[in-house]
Amino acid sequence: MRGSILLTTFAPQSKKRIPLAFEPLFPSQMRALAIAPLLLGPLLAAPERGLVESSYDRHVVFDQAIPSRSYFRSEGTVTAPSTIELVEGRIPLDSEHFLVPPDSLRLTWRSAAGGDWQAMLKTRARYGLVNDFDGDTISFWCFSATGLAPEDSPRIHLEDADGGATFTINMLVGRGALPAGKWAEVRLPLAGFRAIYRSTDDDRFDMRRLASVVFEQGLDDNKAHTLLIDDVRVESSQAVPKPPPAAPTGLAVNAGERHFDLRWQLNPKEDVLRFNVYRSWDGTNYLPVGIQQGNFGRYSDFVGKPGRTAFYRISAVSTTGAESERSRAVSATTREFSDDELLTMVQEACFRYYWEGAHANAGMALEVLPGDQNLVALGASGFGTMAIVVGAGRGFVAREEAAARMLTIVRFLKGADRFHGAWPHFLDGRTGKVIPYFGRYDDGGDLVETAFLMQGLLTALQYFDRDTPVEREVRETISSLWRGVEWDWYRRSPADAFLYWHWSPDHGWYIGHPLVGWNETMIAYLLAIASPTHAVPPSLYYTGWAGQSDTAVEYRRNWSRTTIGDHYSNGRDFYGIKLDVGEGPGGSLFFTQFSFLGFDPRGKRDRFTNYYRNNRNIALINRAYCAANPGHYSGYGPDCWGLSAGINSGGGMPQPNADNGTICCSAALGEFPYTPKESMAALKHFYRDLGAKTWGIYGFYDGFNETEDWFQPVWMGLNQAQIVVMIENYRTGLPWRNFMANPEIGKALAAIGFVPDGDTAH
Repeated sequence: MRGSILLTTFAPQSKKRIPLAFEPLFPSQMRALAIAPLLLGPLLAAPERGLVESSYDRHVVFDQAIPSRSYFRSEGTVTAPSTIELVEGRIPLDSEHFLVPPDSLRLTWRSAAGGDWQAMLKTRARYGLVNDFDGDTISFWCFSATGLAPEDSPRIHLEDADGGATFTINMLVGRGALPAGKWAEVRLPLAGFRAIYRSTDDDRFDMRRLASVVFEQGLDDNKAHTLLIDDVRVESSQAVPKPPPAAPTGLAVNAGERHFDLRWQLNPKEDVLRFNVYRSWDGTNYLPVGIQQGNFGRYSDFVGKPGRTAFYRISAVSTTGAESERSRAVSATTREFSDDELLTMVQEACFRYYWEGAHANAGMALEVLPGDQNLVALGASGFGTMAIVVGAGRGFVAREEAAARMLTIVRFLKGADRFHGAWPHFLDGRTGKVIPYFGRYDDGGDLVETAFLMQGLLTALQYFDRDTPVEREVRETISSLWRGVEWDWYRRSPADAFLYWHWSPDHGWYIGHPLVGWNETMIAYLLAIASPTHAVPPSLYYTGWAGQSDTAVEYRRNWSRTTIGDHYSNGRDFYGIKLDVGEGPGGSLFFTQFSFLGFDPRGKRDRFTNYYRNNRNIALINRAYCAANPGHYSGYGPDCWGLSAGINSGGGMPQPNADNGTICCSAALGEFPYTPKESMAALKHFYRDLGAKTWGIYGFYDGFNETEDWFQPVWMGLNQAQIVVMIENYRTGLPWRNFMANPEIGKALAAIGFVPDGDTAH
């Protein structure tokens, strides 16, 4: 009821863990930062509203976290003589007692006269998600072993993302004590925060934009208290309780080496908030081990070793908390995998991002998962296209299914917004219209994302070569799209020495960002020179990509902050490894991946280097830096390496000023063609030693930071394909072989001046 605070009780439970959130740099921002500091102003504006989130995202503030000492999306402060338990300045997690598996938040405090404490629970303000909560009531469940009287309880207030805040009220004032040893629900309608005090600023706080739930010191009773908090949500005070959903159907389980993959059917007619996952070791006694968001029909349970048999059942929970009957039981047994089996297991899991996680209408990759369900990413979709080719080649899906998906993709692209043939960075998967996510100037063509996309489409063009109606249309449409890209338009003028990243129909060349290597944009020059209809001269490769002009030199210095490699050539030794090309010690590892998923650098060289050898050396330097670990970050070592752009990456480069302790999983694993032994060691460490924190339904999470105790279950479309595609290039060369089979590519390389070079050894 509006204006009231309700208490209900529930019996306690216990067990383990899962998600977190963070708001650091991400590949698209990170790439802008690494490549063009001057670009940050126009691009990094606040994203437009109207992104689409799931029911889970519109309601849940906190309900689970990956096994960690503390919850990363929190922070606390204390003034003596008061005390509060904090772990690295954050709220601790408790895996022994919880309402929603696998853990809860633990507040342990003592409020003393003259002191103060505060514990702030933040909402996820992560890339790809916006704060758009649906409701007028904050609700959460509490557990106190000894009970808690209103006069002893913390105070609470809410803050929004725009600086608005509610009044601070006693969490339990006038509502009765929390019972001892039972979970009790507290519901605080927004009107309740205004019931005691009023001001001229009452309407400033916006629950839709909720950013923080803040618990703080109440009366100074100078007593020790512990309170567990779980299942924090935004709800409607007028919500009508819903009946339980139907029990989930179609539950199946596959065993990996040290984990189980569960999958089930989603019922689109039911609004399910989440699924509860129950595990048993004997087929009889089931305990809750985790949850899954209601828009996902898959769950990964990492059990830590082979030779374990587990039984599973799941239930569905409505948006008002009603739980369904449990599904039928399924079981499987983990077993030791060979190296080859491990590679297949990892590839198949990461492939699912592009298959199961794709946009339903467009068939294309979303920028980040979990995230906006309509934010289709063009570059990620190009990489995903190559992952689909690998998936068909490996039998993860039938070739006919893969061809049908490709037809959906190319038909969508044919009708989507293009700007002189180039697609934007993001499209709305429902309409094909541009989404200017990075601000008003980002409303036109993005040549680099277009190049990543076209690299994938040309790979598919050669792979889907059968004489069937579907595969014929795929080839014909890709050929038409390829011929339609006006690469020469993005030269800006016939006399210009560079290609340019962006063009807007409303703002022209306002961003004015030239493409200058060494970075991930080589493929744009290769394809522009190779174009059968809108080619640029081969000389642009040396004036633009490898340019020596003052503009090119200053550009490299701006992002790298070093003169080493500022003329494209490098020639220095790092950790005893010589680097031919690259600024400083070579840059982020995605530089060696994004342009080389399709372009095979083996056995050839331009005027400067053999890029297969140069890429291998960049990878080895990156690994050697992590082993030396000058920043003294936890976990770094010869089997735990790989700095690149990702969700929490500092700068993704092997030098202290760009390293924040985050390992990006796709970095080392995307180097398999260059460093198979070292990459396999990293894969085994990530999976066997850290899998409980790094492995999920789409394979390895984007990254982790053991120093910060940061592990977040999020995947990025730009990164996940590096694992699928580059492992396959190492194993069979399938993506390389198909991309290079396009006749225009060989002609372009010859025109640039690539010549045979025999160094392809690992």
